[in-house]
Amino acid sequence: MYLGNTTAKITSQHGLFYKYLIDTFSFDFAKAYLQANEEAIFNIKNIIDTENISCDFEFQDNFVFTNLEDEVIKIKNEVEAVNSLGGNAELVTNVSAPISILSSIKFSNQACFNPLKYIMGLCSYIKTTSDHIYENSKVYDVKRSDNFYNVYTKNNVVSAKYVVIATHYPIINAPGFYFLKMYQETSYVIAIKPNSDLFSGMYINTKSPILSLRTAKYNNERLVLLGGSSHKTGNTQNVDVSYLNLEKVAKQLYPSCEVLYRWHTQDCISLDKLPYIGDFSSVMPNVYVATGFKKWGMTTSNVASNIICDKIFNKSNPYSELFLSTRLKPIKNGTEFVNMLKQVGSSLILDKFKIPKDELNSLQNGEGKIVELDNVKIGVYKDMNGKLFALKPICTHLGCELSWNSLDKTWDCPCHGSRFNYDGKSLYDPSIKDIRLLDLT
Repeated sequence: MYLGNTTAKITSQHGLFYKYLIDTFSFDFAKAYLQANEEAIFNIKNIIDTENISCDFEFQDNFVFTNLEDEVIKIKNEVEAVNSLGGNAELVTNVSAPISILSSIKFSNQACFNPLKYIMGLCSYIKTTSDHIYENSKVYDVKRSDNFYNVYTKNNVVSAKYVVIATHYPIINAPGFYFLKMYQETSYVIAIKPNSDLFSGMYINTKSPILSLRTAKYNNERLVLLGGSSHKTGNTQNVDVSYLNLEKVAKQLYPSCEVLYRWHTQDCISLDKLPYIGDFSSVMPNVYVATGFKKWGMTTSNVASNIICDKIFNKSNPYSELFLSTRLKPIKNGTEFVNMLKQVGSSLILDKFKIPKDELNSLQNGEGKIVELDNVKIGVYKDMNGKLFALKPICTHLGCELSWNSLDKTWDCPCHGSRFNYDGKSLYDPSIKDIRLLDLT
């Protein structure tokens, strides 16, 4: 995984977002959001310079583009919105990338880096202090004990006054109920050696199917990172062609290119498109959360770290109200909320859906599916040697029915994005418990 399952764009340009923020929240709200993310870019640069971290950081212009006629006016409106907020956006119709565009919005002085090198630099600094980092210590629960919290792992219990739940998707269901306010989306990236001239800048288009491009340093050369093929996690009908679609685009842009690396990731997206940062719940003082970054976690995670640090040290932060994690405002993305409820309802194990009966011997090696044995649904995978792995295809998070992901050989939850290995091991939150294998003998 070349860049830690991300394209690692450090930008305050989160799609065509500022017109939405002005219309949905307010002018001042949108202006503060822009300021928070712009500051984050230079906060990251300052950390890199101060700690002398070598992580391939470089400033780049960022572009959101379209080649669709009906999107051109949206870009024009976004440029006007950003500049009204004090930003520095430009309307651009020609770019150096080998893509066809009608219009784009350009943000200058954005950036990119190698986040794994950045993290290792941060870890090296922490090692020089009295602080510690513990790996392979999966947390299963957090419970209050007087003025402290007990954080439970498999082998130990840690007692702490302050707890930050930064587990990507919160692992605690109640209080908080973040599973009612977020969903997860999977997207894919390939790294190619173009074997021809490169371009400057970072790019993403306005409308699905999303296409993201940037170059990245790798050893003594530069590669092109091409991303897209996103879908709701658990909606796995077409996962086999996700990389193929990107490779097809790569060959159109660079006919002689070589595909060197492939990776994919999941992102938490809130229903009103804003992250949840701050107090986890009003009934759990000193417990904090950071989640729902909507694919723009490089800047937003920096914003989150500053907000939460200020809360712990009882300092005011000018941006804390923007991302209030305990907000109870009306759901802005009503369409997605209805879709999520439908997905949850249709995926709950209620034995009311007709699934065609399949016999175990019909499975091909390397294939997995839900079959019915004696009127009981079972998820079965047959490995390349013919060994069977069977489990009850129920997510250990909230009991939704899992679907088989033929690309990764995983069982995925369409409700909240949990994922399990073919042998039942929990891989992605919010699930934290494994699924027990069934004995078919």
